[in-house]
Amino acid sequence: MHIFSFSHALVRSHGHAAAPRRSAVAVAATALLAATLWSAAPQVHAQAQTAAAPAATSSPAALALQAQIDERAKAIESKLIAWRRDIHQHPEMGNLETRTAALVAEHLRQLGMEVKTGVAVTGVVGLLKGGQPGPVVALRADMDALPVKENVDIPFASKAKGVYLGKEVDVMHACGHDTHVAILMATAEVLAGMKQHLPGSVKFIFQPAEETPATFEPDGEKIWGAKQMIKEGVMQNPKVDAVFGLHASSAYPTGWIAWRPGPAMAAADQFWIDVQGTQTHGARPWQGIDPIVTGSQIVLGLQTIISRQANIGLEPAVVTVGTFHGGNRMNIVPDAVSMTGTVRTYDEGMKKDIHRRIHTTATHIAESAGTTAKVKVVELYNAVVNPPDLTAQMAPTLQRVAGKGNFGVMPKATGSEDFSFYQQEAPGLFFNLGVTPKGQDPAKAAPNHSPNFYVDESGLIFGVRALANLTVDYMLAAK
Repeated sequence: MHIFSFSHALVRSHGHAAAPRRSAVAVAATALLAATLWSAAPQVHAQAQTAAAPAATSSPAALALQAQIDERAKAIESKLIAWRRDIHQHPEMGNLETRTAALVAEHLRQLGMEVKTGVAVTGVVGLLKGGQPGPVVALRADMDALPVKENVDIPFASKAKGVYLGKEVDVMHACGHDTHVAILMATAEVLAGMKQHLPGSVKFIFQPAEETPATFEPDGEKIWGAKQMIKEGVMQNPKVDAVFGLHASSAYPTGWIAWRPGPAMAAADQFWIDVQGTQTHGARPWQGIDPIVTGSQIVLGLQTIISRQANIGLEPAVVTVGTFHGGNRMNIVPDAVSMTGTVRTYDEGMKKDIHRRIHTTATHIAESAGTTAKVKVVELYNAVVNPPDLTAQMAPTLQRVAGKGNFGVMPKATGSEDFSFYQQEAPGLFFNLGVTPKGQDPAKAAPNHSPNFYVDESGLIFGVRALANLTVDYMLAAK
């Protein structure tokens, strides 16, 4: 993680390549209504969704498959946890996940699947053909770790080192991708064991570099992760009809499942601004052009884009400057400064408008100081938008898996995920899985990306049951 509405009449399924893409703002109104209904009357809302569920999910055949999923998941829970610990102890960063990929590929081959390796550098794709014809469901897990030094005192804590953008760093699965891989490996075993009863096929997508590659800085030209896997055909041959994914989150207690219709996670973009100055003695600043002062004015100016220019009544947005570099001595006005930052948005039109305003603000402030500013904005990930109709269809499945009182609509997250690119190819639902031990306040738990990020492994089986049941229920509804 770079870290939902129910109106069928107003909103169509998002993500079909042939369908025009709707603005996230258009979806937001119905999503807000859904969230309001949920918070005001959670029991009534849950009953309404369950009543709207396809009848196939409560048929004798469906009930038999659901029971089989639960039985098989429980039987391999110890393997699930062992896989997670092994992967956690041997983390690998983006596009370097060779050991993890080999482990996954060997497992899928042992399950009798068609397996492709080296997809988008280190990605692995397994195809499970069910015993009956039906839709193709894709399940996705990301494999990469982060340049973080682990502080958690556990026997299988990471001691790994790696190279990130040319520098040696400590490496840790600080975002839970180790759990994603283990959960999908277990889901693959569960579904492979009952493939003769599956009315459709399943693609298991193990993706590298969700957190961006460790080998290069995004520049607007190179692609990686989900986008590269899609370019290399992962959503075709056979064509995927629906895609599901999850993310382990410290924001929820163990076993809790949370999702949101419509815009759920933000688009993430990166910007670079280089301000040219004229070097001079710090005691005579009038003889030059001070890029530090000009750059500081640009930083402040950028804050007015959100606070005074963007209509955040439609959708929230964020502009943050994260780095600012310039100068090497206290009494010398340098000849240049550079800064980088991030933009988070939920609406495509708002995103483009903010990009334009960043360029206008930086260049015009620099011009007023008698100098220039070069601005570059790179779009990293689109917003994760869960199609309202697919979300409404599958919500009863997630409710059933989580159990009464263990599910809910999550707030919009300003974190981002490249799962959004799969959603542009097929309808896709992305949800959160709680991993903070019960009895501990999730608000005080170490967040994802923290060196203290901790996973309660007893919650992982809920992820297996959720992905497997989503797959089966979707297939049965289509049948």
